Amino acid sequence: MTPQFKSGYVALLGKPNVGKSTLLNALIKEPLAIVSPKPQTTRDTMRGIVTTADYQIIFVDTPGIHRPRNPLGEHMVAAATEAAQDADLVLVMVDATTGITAEDRDIFRLLKRGGQQFPWAGLVVNKIDLADKSRLVALLARCQQEYAFQEYFPVSSRTGENVDLVRERIVAALPPGPAYFPAEHSTDRNERFFIAEYIREQTLHHCHEEIPHAVAVLIEEFKEQPEGAAVIQATIFVERDSQKMIIIGKGGSMLKAIGIAARRQSEALLQGPVYLDLRVKVHKNWRKDPAFLKRLGYAERKD
Repeated sequence: MTPQFKSGYVALLGKPNVGKSTLLNALIKEPLAIVSPKPQTTRDTMRGIVTTADYQIIFVDTPGIHRPRNPLGEHMVAAATEAAQDADLVLVMVDATTGITAEDRDIFRLLKRGGQQFPWAGLVVNKIDLADKSRLVALLARCQQEYAFQEYFPVSSRTGENVDLVRERIVAALPPGPAYFPAEHSTDRNERFFIAEYIREQTLHHCHEEIPHAVAVLIEEFKEQPEGAAVIQATIFVERDSQKMIIIGKGGSMLKAIGIAARRQSEALLQGPVYLDLRVKVHKNWRKDPAFLKRLGYAERKD
């Protein structure tokens, strides 16, 4: 590390489906977080770490801030709020295609309540590749009226437009500090977490619209063999029998497709062969079951 080494935690905040996970992947130049066009894909915080000889940035991807309707939603909002309160810098994302919404204003109010906890906050206007460019200036002006951000970034996290500029300005704003993680670490999450996320990601990609919010994945067994394939047994939980049938598919075809795709991702992660056994079970109203949420790890605060 250089004598002027800088470091800090950067919380990514925004409403559901605004593109935080896609931005995280672009900022760290690695496909770390799962992404889906379906809202509320991210359910808990995850850190993506960038380390150089001069600085370390710990980006904290957070669940979309919304008005929760069940204990899982409450956990998601609490996780995002706590990540923001613990951060050195904050990046707030709004959607250029929708303008400012009620959920965005909830986030602006969160920043105002933070007071001195947010000495530096940047605004990212995302999806500019899909928006009417003539409206961007007006949107930026309205955001300025909501909160006095230090920096404003029109960005496309999907195409990478202006992402490097965001990273450069974050580096400039970092405070002096130590490296909190070893230089070779790109995240704080373990392999079990990512494999469960791969399975959920493939379920979101393959299945019907009624599925996304009702899906949870639990790794029941994870054995890495010194020689031969890693053995992983996982259960996909849903809330209704009809959802179970959709995931299984005719003759098990849907579950097979999910398993093949998730196995390929898992093999790339573990750098070796994987035997992946998937099962589907119904746990009615699991999103409202605090004990089950704790079993899934959603009830434990990590930030």
